[in-house]
Amino acid sequence: MSAVLETNALVKKFGGITATNSVTFALEKGARHALIGPNGAGKTTFINLLTGVLEPTSGRISLDGKDITNVKAEARVKMGLVRTFQINQLFAGMTPLQALGVAVSERQGHGRDWWRVVGTKASVTDEIVEVAERFRLTDVLEERTGNLAYGKQRLLEIALAFACKPRVLLLDEPAAGVPEAERAELLETIARLPDDVSILLIEHDMDLVFSFAKKITVLVDGTLFADGTVAEISNDPRVRAVYLGEGEHG
Repeated sequence: MSAVLETNALVKKFGGITATNSVTFALEKGARHALIGPNGAGKTTFINLLTGVLEPTSGRISLDGKDITNVKAEARVKMGLVRTFQINQLFAGMTPLQALGVAVSERQGHGRDWWRVVGTKASVTDEIVEVAERFRLTDVLEERTGNLAYGKQRLLEIALAFACKPRVLLLDEPAAGVPEAERAELLETIARLPDDVSILLIEHDMDLVFSFAKKITVLVDGTLFADGTVAEISNDPRVRAVYLGEGEHG
């Protein structure tokens, strides 16, 4: 399979600290790929580099073969590189209907007129309904987001990312903080995401990692420590020593 997202010798330094140490990485088209590592491994820094939140000290990032190393974060979203966050970034006072209306309208070019076109433009309305159904939000579309169960809030955040029509979706600990009773709905929804969306999952919940991923990359101290199939990683004694066996998850 060909890679949709790649890094080549990616380095990020903060003063004398090397947070990302010459990482060469490839996310294949249609991938179900997990990024794991102990606390302080550099996962967040690496994702911030991929998405343009941080500028690399050196190295290269490419999307579908195009160099995006110096492309701004907003432009990367428009190119199809979209992320969610470990702590949700939702507007508590909006409803899911309003939030999806903004996301869909903005992507379709209606911009600030989203409130005029929701309910009047079939292309916007149909997509809101489609996304709401996919992410099991139809029963809460008109509720205030801040009042939703946390599992529903996480589903809404992923739905908003999905509404951007991503080719690459970076999911940053989507199950973090979700009560056990709500996790099944979240995990089932993630598992049913379309095959044409390449997904990189950043996660410390190993049950989720092993049930979702086909390939796993392990970062340790900012360095690519191991890369392989689920079976290869789970049976690698070095990985078990630094991550799966003892030590904190992160």
